[in-house]
Amino acid sequence: MFSDPRITAVGLFTEAFTGLSAKFSAQFAEHNLAMAEFEVLLRLSRSPGGELRMSDLAAQTSLTTSGITRLVDRLERSGLLCRRACPSDRRGLLATLTEAGRQRIAEVLPGHIALIEEWFSGLLEPAELEAMLSALRKVRDAVRPGATAGTNKG
Repeated sequence: MFSDPRITAVGLFTEAFTGLSAKFSAQFAEHNLAMAEFEVLLRLSRSPGGELRMSDLAAQTSLTTSGITRLVDRLERSGLLCRRACPSDRRGLLATLTEAGRQRIAEVLPGHIALIEEWFSGLLEPAELEAMLSALRKVRDAVRPGATAGTNKG
């Protein structure tokens, strides 16, 4: 029972994620960003028009509505994004990446990609990476069905 490969798989996944998170957090800190702030900026930069509904942003990041509001407040005070009314829903708000936000993510991304290459994708053969992406999407879609809310991509 203690040597169950399912426990080993989850343990290895957790150890890998924790190790990568530590490396990423240190790099984000060099740019005065927390990991959650980087995630919001990245998600906005990868979204059509650089914007997402606040509710979709909360679903994608697994933050509560109040948690995403506080995070967006901080990023808005920093000038990295702004909020505006959603044209298709008067009650909804859009979080929109500003030019300063685009510049910040553009400054952070090269180092982030280098870390990903060094500590993750560069360690895998192309077929291994493709299999991992497929497996991770399958698990992600099961445990976080709202993770792609507001997008047309997976």
